This record gives sequence, structure tokens and C-alpha cells, in this order.
Amino acid sequence: MGHRRGLAPIVAVVALVAALLAGQPASGRRAALDDDVRLNEVQVIGSHNSYKRMVSDPEEELRRSFLSDGANLMQYQHEPLPVQFSSQKVRQIELDVFLDSAGGLYADPLLRSAAGLGPYDPAMREPGIKVLHIQDVDYATTCLTFVACLQQIQAWSDANPSHLPIAVLVELKDDPLSFGDFTFTTPEPWTAAGMDELDDDIRSVMAPDDLITPDDVRGSHATLEDAVLTDGWPTLGESRGKVMFMMDNAGGYRSDYLAGHPSLEGRILFTNANPGDPDAAFVKRNDPFDASIPDLVRAGYLVRTRADADTVEAREEDTGPRDAALASGAQFVSTDYPVPGIAVGFTTSYVAEIPGGTVARCNPLIGPETCVDGELDTIYTPVAPPTTSTTVPTTSTTAPPSTTTTPPVAPGAQPVPGDARYTG
Repeated sequence: MGHRRGLAPIVAVVALVAALLAGQPASGRRAALDDDVRLNEVQVIGSHNSYKRMVSDPEEELRRSFLSDGANLMQYQHEPLPVQFSSQKVRQIELDVFLDSAGGLYADPLLRSAAGLGPYDPAMREPGIKVLHIQDVDYATTCLTFVACLQQIQAWSDANPSHLPIAVLVELKDDPLSFGDFTFTTPEPWTAAGMDELDDDIRSVMAPDDLITPDDVRGSHATLEDAVLTDGWPTLGESRGKVMFMMDNAGGYRSDYLAGHPSLEGRILFTNANPGDPDAAFVKRNDPFDASIPDLVRAGYLVRTRADADTVEAREEDTGPRDAALASGAQFVSTDYPVPGIAVGFTTSYVAEIPGGTVARCNPLIGPETCVDGELDTIYTPVAPPTTSTTVPTTSTTAPPSTTTTPPVAPGAQPVPGDARYTG
């Protein structure tokens, strides 16, 4: 009994604070939340290969003639980035980037030529980093160049300055292709100089105040890892309206990016590092069943995992990986199905959403008690599902930014065990 009497004053104080917060206007509650919650203490949905579109119907038919069911791995697509932000509650995206220093390297995709289609977009003949999935065989995209993608992100961010920070996962690609007797484009290898160009492109579109960089997080600490494990990440109030970039690659790509930049000094991307590395702040663990994820999240790292891959889970209505990803506490849960009804070439009820349908939720492992799911980010305007036809324009698509907001709790998935839409 004495123990319960000792808790009574604390309970009363908590109740008083809750009552006061409930009586505050939305702006006051948001201010309190922004001071209390850090950017690693929330969980959001990300899209995988966020730029990707299906090739035209004649190209898909041709591709299936030599890949057979292997073409299923590429049978998905996404709406333009601004649509994902405004209408699909996506707050983390992925861009695959290819160096093209002289221009024109990816201007004549082999699949397109073999299907007898006309010239590709003239922008592909200009020098600059390009965005696509696989050279020659899966090239269609909503933003052809890295700069064009960045401009879409920045335009939407400027129009919606209260958004949670957008995380951009960047995969540097230069793998050659070898299949049968086909002659595929040989990508330009990534180098440290190319990585400098990558950073320069970001700075050409986004001002320092638009970004969350390793220097911002490290502060006066000797290493980036020390900063995130002690002081932690910036608060939401310090992060709203900003964009951060993360490198998907490890190995030599990471080493080249770090060369001359110890602990990522002066760099923009957070590298995919391992705990114990001086640059360790972001960690990629694509397997949602990886038992290390919860401990990494609790320690202070940002973690990206995947809810589905290669259309497999969607075709099989397999929600196990998705639910494991959400339960793991990984801050970024990536999917090809952020909303219902967007599967291409097959029908499925599979979708990966934040439980309850909010844009984001308080991290299930480390979210503070003062955090409120429905007040983290309310920028969401649902639209009708897009057509499932594989026919798409041959040029890039730029959607106007949206400034519309909705009430705190957006409609969406409900936690119904056993249903393919369960996102508990």
C-alpha cells in the first residue's frame, strides 16, 4: 500500500500534464512533441526503387520472351516522388544512380531498340548522373537524372515545410550485365571524383539549411558514431522540412566516399557502416528477421529494412516479413506496395502501411511516451489507385507539389490479425 501511495503524486502530475496538453491548440502540442521526439524515435514507410516505372507493353512482352518468369522480379512501379509523399505517406525513398560523365551512355536502351520504339528522352544524351534500375532492360523512370529527382524532392519539401525529414537511400550502380549473346551497356565505374559530383549535385539543388548531414549530427564529437550513441539525433523540431541522404552500398564504395573525409567530415551521405566504425550512424539490415535490428535501434542507430522484395510477398499474400519489419523498430521499412491497388499484372490485397494508417508512428521500441502517432506528420491526401497497365510515358514525369494537409489521423490500414492488410 505504501508503494501505491508513493506513486499517487506522480500519477497526478502525469494526468495534469496530459490534460494540459489535450487543451493546447494543435500548434502547441506539435511544439511539445517536436522538442521531445528525435528523428530516430519514429518509424516511417519507405519505397524501394522509388523512381521505377514499368517499360511499355511491347518491351515487357519482349523481355518476358527471354527472361520468362524472371521478368516478375521487375514487375512493379511507383508514382512520381511528389505523389508518393503527398498521397502514399512515403517518407523514405531510394534512388539508383549511374555515372554518365560524357552523356549518352544510357540514351539508347537495348530493350527499347529491339522493340522498335522511337528515340528515348533527349535528356539522356546530356552529361550528368542518371537514375534507372538496370541498364538496357529496366530503364523506365519518373525522373531521368539525379538532379531532376532532387528538384522534385525539394519542390515538394518547400511546399510542405512541416513534413517529417525525408530520407533518401542512394545506391551507386556500375555492375556490368552478361546474358546470352546480348551486348549490354558497360556502366562507368564509380570513383571518388564521381562521388564528389554526387555531393555537388545535391548542393546545387538544396541549401545547407535544407539538409541533415553527418557534420550536423557529429557536432563536436570525435566521431559520428560517438555522437549518435551519446547525444543522439536531432529533434523533430530541428529536422522538419529537411532531407537526409544515406548510401546503400558498402565495401569499396563506402571506402572511396570516406577517403579524405574521416568520420564523413564534409560529406552529405550517411554511409552504410557497421557498429564500431567511426562513421557508423546508419545501418542497413534488409532482412526483417535479422535479430540484431532491435538492439541497433535501441543503441541509437538508424536502420533500414525491407517488408517485401521482388514481388514475392505480394504475390503470395505473405505478411510475415512486413510485420517482422514493423515490429523490429527499424526506422525505415521499405516496400513496393505502400498503398493498396498498385500491383502490376496481378491482383493482391498486400500492402505495407504504418499501423492505424497514420503517415508515421512513434517507434515501437524507443518512442517516448509523449509521442503521438497522429501528430507526427499530417500531410496526406489519398488518391484513387493508379491503373495497373504497364504502358507508361517515354519521358520523365514531374508532378506539381501538393500543399494540402488532412486531419491528424489519416485513413488506412487497421490491425486485423490474419488479414493481408494487417500491419500490426
